[in-house]
Amino acid sequence: MIPDFAAGRLLVAGDVMLDRYWSGPTSRISPEAPVPVVRITGEDARAGGAANVALNIAALGARVRLLGVVGRDESAERLRAAVAAAHVEPDFEVTPDRPTVTKLRVLSRNQQLIRLDFEEPATHVGAFDFNVWRARFRSALANAQTVVLSDYGKGTLADPAALIADARAAACPLLVDPKGTDWRAYTGATLITPNLAELEAVVGPCQDDAAVVAKGTRLMRDLSLEALLVTRSERGMTLLVPGQPPLHLPTQAREVYDVTGAGDTVIGVLAAGLATGLDFAQAAHYANLAAGVVVGKLGTATASPAELSRAVRRQHEDDTGVLGEEELLERVAEARRNGQVIVMTNGCFDLLHVGHVRYLEAARKRGDVLIVAVNTDASVKRLKGDARPINIERDRMRVLAALKSVDWVVPFAEDTPARLIERVLPDVLVKGGDYTPEQVVGHDIVQAHGGRVEVLDFYPGYSTTGTIEKTRGG
Repeated sequence: MIPDFAAGRLLVAGDVMLDRYWSGPTSRISPEAPVPVVRITGEDARAGGAANVALNIAALGARVRLLGVVGRDESAERLRAAVAAAHVEPDFEVTPDRPTVTKLRVLSRNQQLIRLDFEEPATHVGAFDFNVWRARFRSALANAQTVVLSDYGKGTLADPAALIADARAAACPLLVDPKGTDWRAYTGATLITPNLAELEAVVGPCQDDAAVVAKGTRLMRDLSLEALLVTRSERGMTLLVPGQPPLHLPTQAREVYDVTGAGDTVIGVLAAGLATGLDFAQAAHYANLAAGVVVGKLGTATASPAELSRAVRRQHEDDTGVLGEEELLERVAEARRNGQVIVMTNGCFDLLHVGHVRYLEAARKRGDVLIVAVNTDASVKRLKGDARPINIERDRMRVLAALKSVDWVVPFAEDTPARLIERVLPDVLVKGGDYTPEQVVGHDIVQAHGGRVEVLDFYPGYSTTGTIEKTRGG
């Protein structure tokens, strides 16, 4: 089980920015210079910086207000729309003399080739009046249980010490994602979250755990911190709390795809955990798990409650995703409490082929959690004949559960999944094939409870029967 993050109320203040991505194939080198030529075929824009911290908090279901500074430009409008769509409350100071900080990344084959930054130096803050912005900060403190200062050195946090003093006066825990090498302005913060390189730039080289602990402890004393969390890439995280043994958390990343924004995830989940009553160690545990989720995604990303729940289960057991019916219902209830959209489909899935994989990927995109109900062996025999199934139900379910698109797999013994559908009551019921929604078993049950039914096309050229015939030389 994960905490009820939805009970949290948080304030994020700092440097907001827009992360843009241009992507496309590259197959040649430019005749003008030794650089690849990318034919742009896709474009994406996401909230970055402090805005990404806020999105990570909102993704857990917590309420979050975002204070930042933007220009009067298209990037500001896109940023405002992006955070609002993620259920973050934007509270932006508009400075017409300074552009919204924007980072444009060019990608090809999932590799970043170059980054272009659009911004003014922090010393040129345009019409930004910190005192006016600070008044907004003070007002927002009244409804916050935890505060995050996200400092990217862009000038918004012109006087962090003043904001820390405001938070302390309001008895509100305040976390800082620090920037630069002079951290005296963060004195009195509850906790700061540097990565190892940032820490070493301030305290000197840390060759091993002992050095991190010794120098980190001295830093906490010098800055009057209640805790220090150091992210250490492939070595995980180290949490230091005065009077307690150091806590070294090993990395939870199974596959590192892109570390962009992982620090935002760490401080966001950490803050959300503290807002819901967790102690430093408990909150750091969930932050570490969430970081392991987001580095497996491309670009700035968030971890959903369903993904965090799965990460928790993987830590404590060999969670294959193959569940009994009662355990499935418990997890569905937890997912619903976290505001997740439940998608469900069913089938025999006797010989898994690429058509199945593409179908399940499409089904997963309809919501946050995908349940696959699988006919038992006896059920398959009744439907397909004595020669089927080729693979026993245990193996069929285990292979399905190994797919990235599938969250939970559950067996059903009847000829149809109607009874199971009635117990699960998915938000979206998906079926593949040449059906109308009214022909899908369970459509009436789902629609009566406010859900919807979608029929997806099967990819042509793939079928279990055709695969069996090929193996027999047919």
